Amino acid sequence: MSLSLPPLGAQSRSAPRKSGIDLAGLDTTCKPCDDFWRFANGLWVDRNPIPASQSGWGTMSVVSEGNRERLRALLEEAAAGNRENPAGSREKKMGDLYAACMDTEGVEKLGLKPLARDLAAIEKISDAASLLATLAAFQKSSPFGPVYIFARQDAKNAAATVAAVAPVGISLPERDYYFRSDEKTKAIRAEFLVHVAKMLTLAGAAPEEAAAQAQAILAFETRLAEPRLTNVQRRDPNATYHPVGLAGTIELMPSFDWKAAFADLKIPASTQVIVAEPAYLKAVEKEFTATPLATWKTWMRWKTIASAAPYLAKAFVDENFRFQSTVLTGVKEQQPRWKRCTTLVDQTLGDALGEAFVRKHFPPAAKTQMNDLVENLRATLREQLEASPWMDAETKKNAIEKLNAFRAKIGYPDRWKDYAAVKVDRGDLFGSLESASEFARMENLAKIGKPLDRNEWGMTAPTVNAYYSPLRNEIGFPAGILQPPMFDMDADEAANYGAIGAVIGHEMGHGFDDQGSKFASSGDLRNWWTPEDRKKFEARAECVINQFNTLEVGDGLRHNGRLVVGEALGDLGGLKLAYRAYKRSLGGKEAPVIDGYTGDQRFFLAFARVWATQLRPEAQRLRLATDPHPLGRFRAIGTLQNMPEFHKAFQCKAGDAMVRPPERQCELW
Repeated sequence: MSLSLPPLGAQSRSAPRKSGIDLAGLDTTCKPCDDFWRFANGLWVDRNPIPASQSGWGTMSVVSEGNRERLRALLEEAAAGNRENPAGSREKKMGDLYAACMDTEGVEKLGLKPLARDLAAIEKISDAASLLATLAAFQKSSPFGPVYIFARQDAKNAAATVAAVAPVGISLPERDYYFRSDEKTKAIRAEFLVHVAKMLTLAGAAPEEAAAQAQAILAFETRLAEPRLTNVQRRDPNATYHPVGLAGTIELMPSFDWKAAFADLKIPASTQVIVAEPAYLKAVEKEFTATPLATWKTWMRWKTIASAAPYLAKAFVDENFRFQSTVLTGVKEQQPRWKRCTTLVDQTLGDALGEAFVRKHFPPAAKTQMNDLVENLRATLREQLEASPWMDAETKKNAIEKLNAFRAKIGYPDRWKDYAAVKVDRGDLFGSLESASEFARMENLAKIGKPLDRNEWGMTAPTVNAYYSPLRNEIGFPAGILQPPMFDMDADEAANYGAIGAVIGHEMGHGFDDQGSKFASSGDLRNWWTPEDRKKFEARAECVINQFNTLEVGDGLRHNGRLVVGEALGDLGGLKLAYRAYKRSLGGKEAPVIDGYTGDQRFFLAFARVWATQLRPEAQRLRLATDPHPLGRFRAIGTLQNMPEFHKAFQCKAGDAMVRPPERQCELW
């Protein structure tokens, strides 16, 4: 049964302002200066263990679950109103797709039939020429690798959309999973072999044959992984920017029929082509002759099955879950089918579902109030940049120009996407997904050579997240994240500035982190720093890198400071910015004491509450290896250790765990 949830922002704006702080979640037995994360969240964490169907649980998880319930209500209504909804309408399409996803009996009857066409094409491969032709043809319908052709902005001419070629094809979470020699990673590789063999067996292979094929696939993917850049190397945007054109791409990997693939994808041969990792293309070229045809075909069968597994019969779904969720992240049980189906519709027809979500759950007043917050933080950051003691006049001028050019997107797009070309059949889940996938693929490729569409968003409206795009120089805050405790229209300013204000500051901060700082106001990848100021910036980033390299996570684990530096800089600069914007909003007045806490204290409590997150051990290891975001607990602790304003608010002193020595405290501006 669905929960009965009120529309977002439904409270009366005339109601008395509340603190916005979860007093019942505080662990007051823990001193705030010893572990502020525990002080702010301890009892909430203790009372809210990780559900069996989740790899972690926290504040944003709760917000996401509330949104999912709202989406479920919308989709069940749309599915039930099938006869009343006009044919071809957005409501009918999203209702029919949800119904098709929920029809487990119909999906079960099909077995592996949805993949018959692609598996038959692979089986017909008889020589190198047919292998290469099939790989090129699959770029349109099943672009699983070894390369992926897509549209992207030209990093050094952000107003232009060009063709790009990126490496894909490995199945483990990232490159180093194929090479690390620790026991945990070796165990994951062993489980991967079991997983691949099981999938191939389900698809009809004999167990002994499937086991041998799994070994061949792992060996092949290890060779594909070897030339790949590491996740730290990819943080440098210059490392993945190689504008070589179609001729240069052909030179890197001449066996592949690039011209046929471009023609099938309707990409003009004259377009600019940017290759992300040239060394990878050269390595793949060698594999066309070094790897036996049988191995290529086995790998293609595996990737075809693996990519479709979540939407196939139960045996495939269960085995996919076992490896992807249980082995890699420690999840004990699958989410209910309705949750997976709401996610699927959001991913597939996101603007149709987002429009319905916004219409019911995001009032105009919320957008207005959020816009006021954004503009106050922008004005505050402008003041910070102008007063920066370490940047010279030229760098300041360029930084402020970039800040002024920020586009802020709040809630939802100005124009919703048209899904007229997507064919949804209530009785055919896989066919509906194929239609939606091809629509999205060709919609992306059609952008090549056309002016940049500023209306586009990087996330759907119900998403509980936010983003900064350096190439667009824009920040986006979907309606999904703009609800309590992240954003509460009736809470005192301290709570909103500490929570969503810190998120706003974080996204603005990405414009000036280790990556974003390399892009100019136009979105172009171009240095706008003086050499001296760039060195000073790098020194400040190095402070954060060193801090996160040394923070104790537990079980002998640490963050990779060079992987998380961008997000950590966003947190540090964003929280300091949000704090100053909060003080600016008071107009010189003293904040009221509410629920026994001063305005400053409530500000920091609201910030820490955002990161009331816990993870399973497996998920924590995965995050530390692959995620550029620090673990939630350390986003709170690490950031606040550098903030004298926090130390003053809670009377922390030198020597306390929440206070870094003054000479080691990091600061951006």
